[in-house]
Amino acid sequence: MLTRDERRALIFLAVVTAAGAVIRATRGAAAGSVAAAVAPDLPGEDLVAQAALSRQAEAAQRPLAPGERVDVDRASEAELERLPRVGKRLAQRIEADRRINGPFGSLAGLGRVPGVSSGLLRALTPCVTFGGVPPLAAEFSPASPGPPQAAAAAASRAGVACAAQVAVNRATREELLCLPGIGTALAAGIVAERDAHGPFRDIADLARVPGIGPTRIEHLKGHVTIP
Repeated sequence: MLTRDERRALIFLAVVTAAGAVIRATRGAAAGSVAAAVAPDLPGEDLVAQAALSRQAEAAQRPLAPGERVDVDRASEAELERLPRVGKRLAQRIEADRRINGPFGSLAGLGRVPGVSSGLLRALTPCVTFGGVPPLAAEFSPASPGPPQAAAAAASRAGVACAAQVAVNRATREELLCLPGIGTALAAGIVAERDAHGPFRDIADLARVPGIGPTRIEHLKGHVTIP
């Protein structure tokens, strides 16, 4: 027969045990809900994966530090989203184009992605690097003595007969492929810059196009007309 004090002690122990069970259950549910908020497609107990996804999401939202650059030829989709004026959809297009067509190699190469304008390329200039080698690299060589083979073939397929000189303020993208050192990306960049900001006043104005510098302009002399 238990005494009154013994019965009180047993009741107290039962209450403490029940309270402990309630606290453990509450903490487990809270952890699961937090994990689900981070990545609802993963089970709540997979804490390592949850933490990794959380760190990736935080990194994607972190702005670039002064002087920091993103290698567009190697960056993940989340890293590309950190670039100015590049949202999730454009980052997806950049990553998909790179996967299908290979590295960009330069700002001019990046211009092949739909939605990447000449204005965006200018904004990205201090923020990006390119660690890969673009396919058909000869297409971008300013030292080429004549139209690169791949570019000339593209012009031929479009029914364009390359003339000795090209009128850059009237030429189509295919006609611009006839110029030495001008491939598909730069030809598209010339047309985009011309449409956005008006005709080129002289050959030096071609420097407005990302990827065209003094050396390339020097090799274009004698091959272009600017009426």
